[in-house]
Amino acid sequence: MNFKLILNVAFHLLRARLKQTVVAAVGVTFSIAMFIALVSFMNGLNELLDGLMLNRTPHILLYNEVKPSENQPLDLSKDYKNGTNFINSIKPKDRGKSIYNGKAIIKVLKEDPRVIDVAPKVTSSVLFNSGTIEIAGFVNGIDIIAEDKLFKISDYIKDGKVIDLQQNNSIIIGKGLADKMLLTVGDIIKISTSNGNLVSLKIVGLSEIGIAEIDNVISYTSLATAQKILGQPTNYITDIQLNLYDQESAAAVAKEFHKAFNLDTIDYQTANSQFETGSTVRSIISYSVGIVLLIVAGFGIYNILNMMIYEKMDSIAILKATGFSGNDVKGIFISLSLIIGLTGGVFGLLFGYIFSFIIDMIPFETTSLPTVKTYPIDYNVLYYIIGISFALFTTVIAGLFPALKASKVDPVEIIRGK
Repeated sequence: MNFKLILNVAFHLLRARLKQTVVAAVGVTFSIAMFIALVSFMNGLNELLDGLMLNRTPHILLYNEVKPSENQPLDLSKDYKNGTNFINSIKPKDRGKSIYNGKAIIKVLKEDPRVIDVAPKVTSSVLFNSGTIEIAGFVNGIDIIAEDKLFKISDYIKDGKVIDLQQNNSIIIGKGLADKMLLTVGDIIKISTSNGNLVSLKIVGLSEIGIAEIDNVISYTSLATAQKILGQPTNYITDIQLNLYDQESAAAVAKEFHKAFNLDTIDYQTANSQFETGSTVRSIISYSVGIVLLIVAGFGIYNILNMMIYEKMDSIAILKATGFSGNDVKGIFISLSLIIGLTGGVFGLLFGYIFSFIIDMIPFETTSLPTVKTYPIDYNVLYYIIGISFALFTTVIAGLFPALKASKVDPVEIIRGK
């Protein structure tokens, strides 16, 4: 098989039907360009949403959950131990939210080579008071440096700086909460707790995550200030947050820490299972639409090559009569489809990048997403590799059936019919 000769014949056939060839190549180009632009945009959107929700969640959270005791007193009785017991009106055991020996646990976790860093936290429900306005919400006492390292909360501070929480009796409140209470940076807000404590704090910043349900009730203060608000000692901690270098191992490591420290644990995958399902569904939809576009382009190539066979029966017969074998003819038509697929694929990659770049430059400014300035795009090389690979695969399959048909043409019957 003379590959150079086969390619020369293939190019000659393409030039003979140039308009149809261009149409087929444009179909492939459009399909790949739309596939790349769509997948890049949808995955960019997923990453944006992950940043809003998943990246605000620690890989593992250690805490004390309010729940009924697993071992009831009745189970300790010899008379009822081995029986089936039905117990009604069980009250949850009040272990308290405080993590016992929290500082020692944090020290052990920080020494674990799998852990990036540990951020202790104190959380409590409170009432925010300003004049006659009273709104229920939450206060989060944080280790300022560790919290910003793990969750980049400084990116969501609209006014002020997170480092200002190092001042005594200072607080950062959500933008939605500030709007409801007509407060701004520099104002004083009063906080009352469930145990009757009333504390006045100075607002040093406003945060805006972009989720109204959170921005309307959230506030941040330093760990020491939160402990003082609740009237608790300096070793009082309700949550221990940590991130791992290998976040995919979070579920297994969470179970390990549950056994080691006798604390309730939850990993980010469990905490955000519904959210991750939504991201997966969006990715599946975008890939499905792109693949359908490529399949449709493949049908176009099939139709053009099929018509070319009918129109070039004489040429195929002459080729076979002059010594071209069935495999040579098959190679010619497969080469035709590959040339169309490769040409359309290369231009598809180029236009796909151009379309993605244009989308990335379109302004997208909204008060609910203060850190986002343009539509999100994920420039992942993998999408381009998938696009060109699937384009070549589709065009080869589209050209294979006409090629098999052409290779079986009997030159004697065609010439005799003429």
